[in-house]
Amino acid sequence: QLPLVESGGGLVPPGESLTLSCTASGFGLNYYYIGWYRQAPGKEREGIACINSGGGSSDLADSVKDRFTISRDNAKNMAYLQMNSLKSEDTGIYYCTASQICNCVGHVCYVDSGASWGQGTQVTVSS
Repeated sequence: QLPLVESGGGLVPPGESLTLSCTASGFGLNYYYIGWYRQAPGKEREGIACINSGGGSSDLADSVKDRFTISRDNAKNMAYLQMNSLKSEDTGIYYCTASQICNCVGHVCYVDSGASWGQGTQVTVSS
Protein backbone atom coordinates (compact mmCIF):
# COMPACT_ATOMS: atom_id res chain seq x y z
CA GLN A 1 0.00 0.00 0.00
CA LEU A 2 1.33 3.40 -1.01
CA PRO A 3 1.02 6.26 1.51
CA LEU A 4 -1.20 8.47 -0.63
CA VAL A 5 -2.07 11.92 0.63
CA GLU A 6 -4.79 14.15 -0.79
CA SER A 7 -5.01 17.90 -0.27
CA GLY A 8 -6.86 20.92 -1.58
CA GLY A 9 -10.36 20.29 -0.29
CA GLY A 10 -12.43 22.99 1.32
CA LEU A 11 -15.69 24.92 1.40
CA VAL A 12 -16.67 26.74 -1.78
CA PRO A 13 -19.90 28.28 -3.08
CA PRO A 14 -21.68 26.73 -6.07
CA GLY A 15 -20.12 27.60 -9.40
CA GLU A 16 -16.61 27.95 -8.05
CA SER A 17 -13.55 25.78 -8.67
CA LEU A 18 -11.17 23.67 -6.63
CA THR A 19 -8.08 21.69 -7.48
CA LEU A 20 -7.31 18.58 -5.48
CA SER A 21 -3.80 17.17 -5.28
CA CYS A 22 -2.50 13.69 -4.57
CA THR A 23 1.01 12.55 -3.79
CA ALA A 24 2.84 9.68 -2.13
CA SER A 25 5.68 10.52 0.20
CA GLY A 26 8.76 8.48 -0.55
CA PHE A 27 7.16 6.43 -3.33
CA GLY A 28 6.98 7.04 -7.05
CA LEU A 29 3.54 7.24 -8.57
CA ASN A 30 4.76 7.08 -12.13
CA TYR A 31 4.22 3.33 -12.46
CA TYR A 32 0.57 3.48 -11.47
CA TYR A 33 -2.77 4.53 -12.79
CA ILE A 34 -4.18 7.32 -10.65
CA GLY A 35 -7.88 7.42 -9.93
CA TRP A 36 -10.21 9.69 -8.00
CA TYR A 37 -13.20 8.50 -6.04
CA ARG A 38 -15.71 10.42 -4.00
CA GLN A 39 -18.25 9.60 -1.34
CA ALA A 40 -21.21 11.85 -0.80
CA PRO A 41 -23.01 11.83 2.57
CA GLY A 42 -25.20 8.75 2.83
CA LYS A 43 -24.05 7.36 -0.52
CA GLU A 44 -21.64 4.74 -1.73
CA ARG A 45 -18.17 5.62 -2.85
CA GLU A 46 -18.00 6.16 -6.61
CA GLY A 47 -15.08 6.34 -9.00
CA ILE A 48 -15.05 9.47 -11.12
CA ALA A 49 -11.71 9.75 -12.90
CA CYS A 50 -8.72 7.76 -14.16
CA ILE A 51 -5.40 8.63 -15.75
CA ASN A 52 -2.77 6.22 -16.99
CA SER A 53 0.79 6.05 -15.71
CA GLY A 54 2.24 8.26 -18.41
CA GLY A 55 -0.56 10.80 -18.30
CA GLY A 56 -1.38 10.44 -21.97
CA SER A 57 -4.78 8.84 -21.49
CA SER A 58 -7.52 9.81 -19.09
CA ASP A 59 -11.22 9.40 -18.66
CA LEU A 60 -13.97 10.61 -16.38
CA ALA A 61 -17.40 9.43 -15.32
CA ASP A 62 -20.32 10.92 -17.20
CA SER A 63 -21.44 12.89 -14.12
CA VAL A 64 -18.30 15.04 -14.11
CA LYS A 65 -16.96 14.72 -17.64
CA ASP A 66 -17.78 18.27 -18.71
CA ARG A 67 -16.59 19.94 -15.49
CA PHE A 68 -13.63 18.01 -14.05
CA THR A 69 -10.15 17.31 -15.40
CA ILE A 70 -7.66 14.74 -14.15
CA SER A 71 -3.96 15.29 -14.74
CA ARG A 72 -0.59 14.33 -13.34
CA ASP A 73 2.97 15.57 -13.20
CA ASN A 74 5.26 12.59 -12.75
CA ALA A 75 8.32 14.81 -12.36
CA LYS A 76 6.68 16.25 -9.23
CA ASN A 77 5.13 12.92 -8.20
CA MET A 78 1.75 14.62 -8.14
CA ALA A 79 -1.73 14.03 -9.55
CA TYR A 80 -4.56 16.51 -9.70
CA LEU A 81 -8.30 16.78 -10.04
CA GLN A 82 -9.40 20.15 -11.36
CA MET A 83 -13.05 20.71 -10.51
CA ASN A 84 -14.97 23.54 -12.17
CA SER A 85 -18.56 24.75 -11.91
CA LEU A 86 -18.99 22.92 -8.63
CA LYS A 87 -22.49 21.92 -7.54
CA SER A 88 -23.90 21.04 -4.15
CA GLU A 89 -24.09 17.41 -5.26
CA ASP A 90 -20.30 17.40 -5.63
CA THR A 91 -20.03 17.61 -1.84
CA GLY A 92 -18.24 14.66 -0.33
CA ILE A 93 -14.94 13.14 0.63
CA TYR A 94 -12.55 12.78 -2.30
CA TYR A 95 -9.98 10.00 -2.42
CA CYS A 96 -7.11 9.34 -4.78
CA THR A 97 -6.02 5.85 -5.69
CA ALA A 98 -2.93 4.28 -7.21
CA SER A 99 -3.49 1.02 -9.03
CA GLN A 100 -2.56 -1.28 -11.87
CA ILE A 101 -5.97 -0.85 -13.46
CA CYS A 102 -8.30 2.12 -13.66
CA ASN A 103 -11.13 2.29 -16.16
CA CYS A 104 -14.22 4.40 -16.69
CA VAL A 105 -17.31 2.93 -18.28
CA GLY A 106 -20.25 5.25 -18.62
CA HIS A 107 -21.23 6.68 -15.28
CA VAL A 108 -18.57 4.99 -13.17
CA CYS A 109 -14.84 4.43 -12.92
CA TYR A 110 -13.25 1.55 -11.08
CA VAL A 111 -9.85 0.32 -9.92
CA ASP A 112 -8.46 -3.12 -9.15
CA SER A 113 -8.77 -4.64 -5.70
CA GLY A 114 -5.09 -4.10 -4.97
CA ALA A 115 -5.33 -0.32 -5.26
CA SER A 116 -3.80 1.97 -2.65
CA TRP A 117 -6.07 4.63 -1.18
CA GLY A 118 -5.51 7.95 0.48
CA GLN A 119 -7.32 9.13 3.58
CA GLY A 120 -9.47 11.57 1.64
CA THR A 121 -10.07 15.30 1.58
CA GLN A 122 -13.41 16.96 2.28
CA VAL A 123 -15.07 19.06 -0.41
CA THR A 124 -18.14 21.03 0.58
CA VAL A 125 -20.07 23.04 -1.99
CA SER A 126 -22.50 25.36 -0.28
CA SER A 127 -23.56 28.98 -0.29
